[in-house]
Amino acid sequence: MGMPFAGRVARLGACLTAAGLVTVGLTATPAAADSDQLWIVAPWEVALPKAVAGGQAPVATVALGLYHDNADYRVTDGRLTVDASELTGIAEITWPENCAPTGVTAVCSIPEVPLTGESPVQLKLRAATGAETGVSGRITFGATATTTSAEGTLRAENWSTVRVASGPDLVLSRIPAVTGVAPGSTVAVPFSVVNNGNEAANGVQVTLYTTRGLDIGAVAPQCTSTPVGESLPAPVTKVDCLFDDVVEPGGSFTLPAPLRAKAARYALAERVDIGVTARGGAEDLTPENNGEVASIGVTNTADFAVAGVRASAAAGETVPAALTFRNRGPAWVANLGSGDPVGAVDLTVPRGATVTSVPEACEPRTADGGWWESETRTGAPRYVCNLPIWVAEKQVVTFPFQLRIDTVITGAKGAITLKPPYGDGPLPFDPNVRNNQAKLVLNPAV
Repeated sequence: MGMPFAGRVARLGACLTAAGLVTVGLTATPAAADSDQLWIVAPWEVALPKAVAGGQAPVATVALGLYHDNADYRVTDGRLTVDASELTGIAEITWPENCAPTGVTAVCSIPEVPLTGESPVQLKLRAATGAETGVSGRITFGATATTTSAEGTLRAENWSTVRVASGPDLVLSRIPAVTGVAPGSTVAVPFSVVNNGNEAANGVQVTLYTTRGLDIGAVAPQCTSTPVGESLPAPVTKVDCLFDDVVEPGGSFTLPAPLRAKAARYALAERVDIGVTARGGAEDLTPENNGEVASIGVTNTADFAVAGVRASAAAGETVPAALTFRNRGPAWVANLGSGDPVGAVDLTVPRGATVTSVPEACEPRTADGGWWESETRTGAPRYVCNLPIWVAEKQVVTFPFQLRIDTVITGAKGAITLKPPYGDGPLPFDPNVRNNQAKLVLNPAV
């Protein structure tokens, strides 16, 4: 299912992420390493458009599923029991083929339970004839599945609230991801909206957030553009468009001209986040399908590099040691969807020295990379420094440490290693690994 546009734009200026209105099983604690947990995928709330006079109400799809969270185990024979008895007189339900109904309940089969929140069970609901706006009821869910863990059988429970409502329901069509785009080329960004509600949308607001590696132009005369972010260059551009079009129930809306995006020479993993809302303060019945992400992968690379440091001081003295990262391009790199750092710089402190001042972005570690248990951040044998969530092409980032020389050891060396934010594998966009390592040398031999 789509993600709610309101949730997406809430963090878009900082990290362009989306927040789903999907609930899972009632336990919030993740599974331990030797156990597993079953979760039920279901919407928190379903708003059904009220039937118009003399006609049937539109159909709404309720996407359901199961998943588990421990990849060490296989989970099969998932059975999702759906109880819609509270919806009598409120909604009519159509069961999919993978459900075996008995009256207002059904058992739905999911033979292989995945590790991700897929939704293979697609219920169809419509407001019952005569159901008034505001009436509501719950669908309850119970699930079992067989696991290869010692538990044998996993269980979960959940529910969704179903209410009858009235208003527009603008739905933005799904946008498939595009890969293999050449820098400098232009790609089409599909854009199509339908109104699945029972009331007209009296005007449409379209909001687009575009990463800096893409240029979508002016879009339309009804649009204004604003850079997002305090830094320059801004990582994101926001485009707000206000249209007076009236979209009747069952009607559609599109932009005055096809939406196209041109990839810059420094583009890499780009995206256009798109959202639509009805103007005039109208409440959209299903806001989670008001937004989509157009993911555009550009064939490009970024050469990340770290520089070595050489410093000298007598015993008892303190010496500055600034670790320097550089993106040699040609591409910029951004994790605006996840908000994760684009990479990390790992420092092993040379023998005979103690770190007395630590940059804010750096965290102490034990010698083998474990968590540093001390209440102070200084004095650790190793540090991991997170890079920003985006770096421009040619950008330089420094991490200014200070070290006290406890014992003069000629040529004492500490490793400086550039790595992904999690794990130790190579950076997928960096073709040159030779400059991903350097040394911090204290009191080098003359």
